[in-house]
Amino acid sequence: MSGILDGKRILITGVLMESSIAFHTAKLAQEQGAEIILTAFPRPTLTERIAKRLPKPTKVIELDVSNDEHLAGLEEQVREELGGLDGVVHSIGFAPQDALGGNFLNTPFESVATAMHISAFSLKSLTMACLPLMSEEGGSVVGLTFDAQFAWPQYDWMGPAKAALEATSRYMARDLGKQNIRCNLISAGPLGSMAAKSIPGFSELASVWDDRAPLEWNLADPEPAGRGVVALLSDWFPKTTGEIIHVDGGLHAIGA
Repeated sequence: MSGILDGKRILITGVLMESSIAFHTAKLAQEQGAEIILTAFPRPTLTERIAKRLPKPTKVIELDVSNDEHLAGLEEQVREELGGLDGVVHSIGFAPQDALGGNFLNTPFESVATAMHISAFSLKSLTMACLPLMSEEGGSVVGLTFDAQFAWPQYDWMGPAKAALEATSRYMARDLGKQNIRCNLISAGPLGSMAAKSIPGFSELASVWDDRAPLEWNLADPEPAGRGVVALLSDWFPKTTGEIIHVDGGLHAIGA
């Protein structure tokens, strides 16, 4: 039985732990027939260790998305391994500790700039680094967000950074459509991943899902979000771009 990503070549960022959406995306992508390549920063050895738990071996490239030299060298490394790309998964987000946890009004611009660069601008810079690898048939770029319509407890400057990510995705959809490249986001509910553990008071934020999500939400299950990413990487959404698909148990639709 063929998979929905048969013949696709996908670059996936952000595989840090087995509990991450990126890991489950990589696993499902391989199960659905894709060849994949992973990028990692700052500890490629950590990603290499986690990658051994995937169904098939895969190469890991060191990539700091804020490093122009790394971005410039990406095309050659990926071409050598896969020949080209049909999809890119942006699963990267970072904010310094003083930009999180209730310090919103006191965060210095330097920390805000770091959060914006790595969490939002990198969607554009990563995609542009991968653009020469995309064929004339186009491809799919999928990023991960956390609903930026609202101000969340403790999330602070990651909220505006995700809002910037969501806007960036729409503008990229506008400008890359003529090359048949789609750009969409999955807005996932909270998960007990590495990213979540870096947010002070994360449990307070996550408890909202227990009370209000129409579909039962499991903090320990990243697979639904991974399935969403894989679906958007596939040819099953050929005319969908600039979209944000919520995989959050339906909480985004519930007012109170």
